[in-house]
Amino acid sequence: MATSTSRGALSLAATLLTATIALYMALVAFGNITDFGTNQQFVRHVLAMDTTFKDEDLMWRAITSQGLQDAAYVGIIVWETVAALVLIYGSWLWARRDDLRARRMSTYGLLMVMLLFGAGFIAIGGEWFSMWQSKSWNGLDAATRIFLFSGVVLIVNQLSAPRTETSAT
Repeated sequence: MATSTSRGALSLAATLLTATIALYMALVAFGNITDFGTNQQFVRHVLAMDTTFKDEDLMWRAITSQGLQDAAYVGIIVWETVAALVLIYGSWLWARRDDLRARRMSTYGLLMVMLLFGAGFIAIGGEWFSMWQSKSWNGLDAATRIFLFSGVVLIVNQLSAPRTETSAT
C-alpha cells in the first residue's frame, strides 16, 4: 500500500515532468510559428524524399507539392500547439492537486506527443518517407528521445494513481 508521502512524491514528479513536456511542446510550437521557414524546409525535404537513396520502388511515396507539404507542416504546428495547451492545463491541474482530471488531461496530452513523434515522425517520416536514409534531414534521434521521454512521463502519471484494493471472494 502506498503511503501518502510516496503518493505525494509521485504526484510532484507527475506535475514537474508533465510541465517539462508542456514547456518543451510550447517552445517547439512557438519556434515553428515564429521561425516558420526553418522546419518548413525540414518537412518539405522529408516529404519530397529528395535526400534519400532515390530507390525507384520507394520514390512513388514522395510528396512534391509544396501546397501539400505546407499543409502537413501547418497540421503539425496545430497538433503541437494543442498538445502543449492540453499539457499546460494538465500541469495546472496537477499543481491544484486535482489528480483525477490532471491524470486524464496529462494522458491525453502525452499521447498526442507520442502519436506525433512516434506515428508521425518515426513511423511515417522515418519509414514511409525513408527519412532514415537522409544524412541532412533525419530527425529520428530527436523524435525517439521525445517519444521515450513522453512515455516515461506517461508511466509516472499512471503510477501516481491511487490503487484500489480488492479482495478475492
